[in-house]
Amino acid sequence: MSALNINFIRSQFPALSAANGSAAPVFMDNPGGTQVPQVVIDAMVDCLIHSNANLGGPFATSKRADAIVDAAHVAMADFVNANSPREIIIGQNMTTLTFHISRSIGRQFSKGDEIIITRMEHDANVSPWLLMARDHGLEVKFLPFDPETYEFDMDELDRLLSPRTKLVAFSHASNMTGTINDVKGAVERAHRVGALVYVDSVQYAPHGVIDVQDLGCDFLACSPYKFFGPHMGVLWGRESLLMELDPYKVRPAGDDLPDRFETGTLSHEGMAGITATVDYFASIGRDLADENYRSRYDHFGDRRRNLCAALDYLTDYEIPLTRSLIEGLVALPGVKVHGITNPNAISSRVPTVSFTAEGHHPKAISEALAEYGIQVWDGHNYAVEPVNHLGLMEGGGIVRVGLAHYNTQEEVDMTVAAVAAHLGA
Repeated sequence: MSALNINFIRSQFPALSAANGSAAPVFMDNPGGTQVPQVVIDAMVDCLIHSNANLGGPFATSKRADAIVDAAHVAMADFVNANSPREIIIGQNMTTLTFHISRSIGRQFSKGDEIIITRMEHDANVSPWLLMARDHGLEVKFLPFDPETYEFDMDELDRLLSPRTKLVAFSHASNMTGTINDVKGAVERAHRVGALVYVDSVQYAPHGVIDVQDLGCDFLACSPYKFFGPHMGVLWGRESLLMELDPYKVRPAGDDLPDRFETGTLSHEGMAGITATVDYFASIGRDLADENYRSRYDHFGDRRRNLCAALDYLTDYEIPLTRSLIEGLVALPGVKVHGITNPNAISSRVPTVSFTAEGHHPKAISEALAEYGIQVWDGHNYAVEPVNHLGLMEGGGIVRVGLAHYNTQEEVDMTVAAVAAHLGA
């Protein structure tokens, strides 16, 4: 493996450069949203200048907008390995898309049917299903995780599943514990009883290859702004299922895919940014990653081959940083990391690291780090289920630190040192 040229990577992100003679912030808030490379900014600006029109017109600007929208669907089809761009639904964000599609999915269920939600979910993969269950008289079951290992007992999922189970909502990676979950295993179990599986891949997408064909799931949602793109959401669904569902749409909207689920006028500049984001990953796989990374994906087309190689390559850079961050935090007195900490198991988690410090409120820690120019999150971060499951809500939740591939060892050391200084360690 060749070393990542971190200076080159950082040069692609304008937000990482010092401004007006002052130091740039240390962006450790990446689980809530990542910074954006210049190529994405350029693509969005170009769209607003040269393609700023609504779709379907006979004139040049509208035709260019049509092409941008089509390209975004193709790009995301490559990103998740969809069978067709028709399976890609683009919207405002993952939460809105999930609420939207849940209305259509719920119409297929009957009173007394069951759904399963896990205790590790972001609330965007909880509340839509709770409201769907309320509206249709469904029974809700919750799959807990082990508070010591931060992993699911898949045998417990087997015990919860029944012939009446119609849907399982399952996170690819937790936005609180960082655990990468066994999606494929969950899908296999759920499909045995005929249940659909809806996967929240928002936290996983910046850190690993997504392959919906290999996972076997029925729906998968992610958010480009979590993987260096614009503030939008993307939903993948099996074409046959998307065509079976009854869409909630205005009457003039088309009945074909993806139109039937893409309500209203979307952000065309955002779609231009989505394509540029996927191409950013592909450029890393093509220009920076070794051939051995690309050769793993020779069975794919050129862009997917390169973007998959990039994600593997960047993950190999992130793992030592994550290990260093966790080791630094757990060495501090009174600090507990709420997630996998075994140095040999770092590949079983994403670099989203949540911790508490005995006697110190999470908000006080995040505010102290902000004084050092280090940006982190505190509270529940919409991970209401896991924070409650661990009994942390009344104490203010957790402090959440999250790495991206533009972060450095120096920034990790600065973050640990700032926490230590606040704790008086």
